[in-house]
Amino acid sequence: MTNRRAFLGGLIAAAGAPRLGWSAVGSPSFIAAAREPDGTYAIHGIDADGRETFSIPLPARGHAACGHPTRAEAIGFARRPGRFALVIDCATGVVLRHLEPPADRHFNGHGVYSKDGSTLFTSEQEIVGSAGHVGIWDTHSYTRLGSFPTTGLGPHEIRLMPDGARLVVANGGIETDDREKMNIDRMEPSLVYTDLSGRVLDKLILDPDLHQNSIRHLAIRPDGLVAFAMQWQGEQGAAMPLLGLHRMTETPILASAPLDEQLLMQGYAGSIAFAGNGGEVAITSPRGGRLHRFTPDGEFIASYARSDVCGLAALGDGYLASDGLGGLIALDHAGPRALNRTPSAWDNHLIAI
Repeated sequence: MTNRRAFLGGLIAAAGAPRLGWSAVGSPSFIAAAREPDGTYAIHGIDADGRETFSIPLPARGHAACGHPTRAEAIGFARRPGRFALVIDCATGVVLRHLEPPADRHFNGHGVYSKDGSTLFTSEQEIVGSAGHVGIWDTHSYTRLGSFPTTGLGPHEIRLMPDGARLVVANGGIETDDREKMNIDRMEPSLVYTDLSGRVLDKLILDPDLHQNSIRHLAIRPDGLVAFAMQWQGEQGAAMPLLGLHRMTETPILASAPLDEQLLMQGYAGSIAFAGNGGEVAITSPRGGRLHRFTPDGEFIASYARSDVCGLAALGDGYLASDGLGGLIALDHAGPRALNRTPSAWDNHLIAI
């Protein structure tokens, strides 16, 4: 972790020098958290060929990250529940700011910048009761501006809609005490659309028979189609849908693979992404060692088997996937091919810059 002298030096540099763009750090295409061979944690930049462009230590296990739209600056978020979000200058490795939520909340692993990069939105929940909030931060100095409620429990991923004027929030619907789940019998997961001030524009609540299907992660196509990945909290062995597709005010499409493949997912979708051409969408299951591909209408296309596969992002006309064994795999019309194997054990997500 950056020491006090480096931290103070970073503050001076941030205040007095222009901030470099992503080309200064090798033009990475993705950011990912990982566990290092010595047991420590770091955040990495990865280019389109699977090569590392930077690596910066984290104080504890990370979950996801987000990259500023123009500056070589990333936010590394703690694994839920956590109280750190580090603002990292990826050109120098200096931690510019150490963000913390209010004393009665913790971060939930995800955040997103506004389209112009002037504002950061963070996923947060109250420590007692798990009521969800979106934190709002000014990114010139990373001062907190306020927050607004997500109108649900346990929010996880937040994404900016393509118009830059709306957010979509995945409310997992779970009340937790640390990581213990307290309300499995009365969960209410939801997908909530707001404007940037927090005014609710639409709210999707799953049917009662799916109330134990926690909505966790999101992908958005340029035309505004939202895909959401779910994690089943009910009876084990149930072949419940783990992929949803939705447009505001419309009925969602819930998609499943054939029964044998659906059972292999073990009720858990870890990450989600649209292919680079937007012509299909995929989800991963590290528990099942499976990647499932679907059409945007929810029709199953094919599966790919890979031990501990989880991270997923668009690459070319297909995907880049990562696994907990250090693998980076490109998948497209030509089939899967290994790009790189690193000593880092990749965590849950690959985040495109």
